[in-house]
Amino acid sequence: MKILVCNVGSTSLKFKLFDMPQESVLIESKVERIGENAPAFFTYKDCIGYTASQSDDYVETYSDGIALFLEHVLNGSAQIVSDISEIECVCFKTVIANGYYGTHELTEDVLAAMEEFIPVAPAHNVPYIQAIREFGDMIPDAKLIGSFETDFHKTIPEEYRTYGIPYQWTENYGLKKMGFHGASHSYIAAYLKEQYNNDTKIISCHLGGSSSLCAIDKGSSVDCSFGFSPQSGILHAHRSGDLDPAVIEFLINKGYTFQEVMKELSSHGGLDGISGGYGDFRLLSEAISRGSSRAQLAFDVYCSNILQYIGKMYIELGGLHTLVFTGGIGEHSPYLRAAICEKLEFMGVQIDSYLNNRDYVCGLISKPNSSVQVFVIPANEELMVVRKSYQVLLNQCRSEA
Repeated sequence: MKILVCNVGSTSLKFKLFDMPQESVLIESKVERIGENAPAFFTYKDCIGYTASQSDDYVETYSDGIALFLEHVLNGSAQIVSDISEIECVCFKTVIANGYYGTHELTEDVLAAMEEFIPVAPAHNVPYIQAIREFGDMIPDAKLIGSFETDFHKTIPEEYRTYGIPYQWTENYGLKKMGFHGASHSYIAAYLKEQYNNDTKIISCHLGGSSSLCAIDKGSSVDCSFGFSPQSGILHAHRSGDLDPAVIEFLINKGYTFQEVMKELSSHGGLDGISGGYGDFRLLSEAISRGSSRAQLAFDVYCSNILQYIGKMYIELGGLHTLVFTGGIGEHSPYLRAAICEKLEFMGVQIDSYLNNRDYVCGLISKPNSSVQVFVIPANEELMVVRKSYQVLLNQCRSEA
């Protein structure tokens, strides 16, 4: 069975076409810098050797990104997919919906629940709903499945997820820490258990356009830097992260509308806002090398945010056995990994500079005498999504039999 996973990021699209249940990857593709004021990065490869890449065209919308991908599927990988109808299921790393956790077929009821929570995650739910509906039109016979990011974090203790607000708001509206990036952090937990029999006192750092930290113990989420919305937590590429709510009222009193403030915080905040336009970490790094003080400040604030949450989670876990870097920045920035780990030397963290600075890093980068094992593990959110989606399809087949 051919199942396509579409991972819709805040400025990116990632695609993986799986042959299930073998879990073999037939096609893998990525479109980055969607909707940004810079040429997009597009890469594509399939299992029989066809590859493509370009970085000279602007990709304005998620629709354009999907069309670019499908064009290569049908033209470049026709031996794998000769007709689009061969894709029997498209599944998504959906973010949040009112009342829905876990993995579900994306019926109109589920989409309506996602639409209800657009104000909570506008940068995510809007493009996901758009992508889901477009795939529904493009491949009308395919099942559409969503695996929600909040599911992994249902194990966070109440004392870590409850806000200091009138409790009737918590009861009536579910206003509590939800946590996101569940597919990424659950993959880290599963990978460490399967490969190293390691499942206790783990801090997973998913660092990318959207960033979060997760404390994991015995395979379960104990805490997550994200709160009720993806706007929260540590600094993101374009989103502010944690912010005193009085800032919003202050700016409204200065003449901004509420909508203007929220748009700026979610679109021009974070690394982009502090640095003056370098939301993409690669561009930020280039600006730092040219001596930009604001780019350096953005980097320093980002590291400070990460370290603050590591400290918090260290206490919650009662220590730290394993620190993991994953996500686009976590996997590809040895400079950032070194900056973080240098500040953690008092915890006994010691990384091997040779292992950390290799061109491609996957695995252990700490020294043998380090009290904390430090890993770089490439993100594989799509694998977790396709596994859960395939199980939903099997359960549907059994119930229909």
